[in-house]
Amino acid sequence: MRFSVYQVSRRGGREKNEDRMGYCYTRDAGLFALADGMGGHPEGDMAAQVALQTLAAVFQREARPALADPMRFLHEAVMAGHHQLLRYATSRALVDTPRTTIVACVMQGSAAYWAHCGDSRLYLQRGDKLIARTRDHSYSELQETMAQLVPPQERMNRNVLFTCLGSPGKPMIDTTGPLLLHPGDRVLLCSDGLWSALPDSVITSVLAGPSIADAVPELVEQALRQAGPRSDNVTALAVEWESAQDSTAVSAVSTRSLGDDVFASTIQASLQGELEEGDELDEAEIERSIREINEAIQRSSAKRG
Repeated sequence: MRFSVYQVSRRGGREKNEDRMGYCYTRDAGLFALADGMGGHPEGDMAAQVALQTLAAVFQREARPALADPMRFLHEAVMAGHHQLLRYATSRALVDTPRTTIVACVMQGSAAYWAHCGDSRLYLQRGDKLIARTRDHSYSELQETMAQLVPPQERMNRNVLFTCLGSPGKPMIDTTGPLLLHPGDRVLLCSDGLWSALPDSVITSVLAGPSIADAVPELVEQALRQAGPRSDNVTALAVEWESAQDSTAVSAVSTRSLGDDVFASTIQASLQGELEEGDELDEAEIERSIREINEAIQRSSAKRG
């Protein structure tokens, strides 16, 4: 693989930044992810951290050096992150569970696969054309989708989500792929602090610029200016597939010379030391979560048969 990546996160007008992002890769597969810890619930920043760390841990175990089934990986890893949040709350006797949205993209074999839960978004762009974007798990997005079928009602609050990781009920996880990537395609992951301030037309226009190293900070700055002093956290991570940019650039990554067992991750590096003693991810718990998911899938398949 060869790709360029650039990421920026700003606190905006909030007391702290509860967004987290990062990426990890082997020779043949890359994982790019972003999580937005939810306000109104405890430890949103920790929720985002735990979700991303869980994804990275499962990716490191499964990508050897490629994922056998990227779609299955995404569903299992996101669900494992949900179970880790429930465990985290139980182990600390929290009255409420930390919660987070998440969006994650796998690039492997010249194809992209992605999953999301909540309203953190993915945009896939080819040149100046928006090829695809995720649909938020919010009542306002649902209302817009159904507008042609159902008479319009009073507009709903965009902030009200009907699913997320860490919620009492089973989260809704939407997956998409594979979608064949063309050289120069760009994928943008962003929190709602960015897209709520900028329309898709502006995001598409800026992302089509000469370089993601220029486009990403420009998008973040525009969102902060547009939202003003009450701006939410604004976070964006962009990837250019098979980038033609200079391979010596800081943002450029080539994995072609890596060995089968090499694993690199900015997710683990960025979170190192932020968890308190005793907060390490429980590998046995992740294994149990994935085993339960697989058993549920098998039971469902048996019933349909």
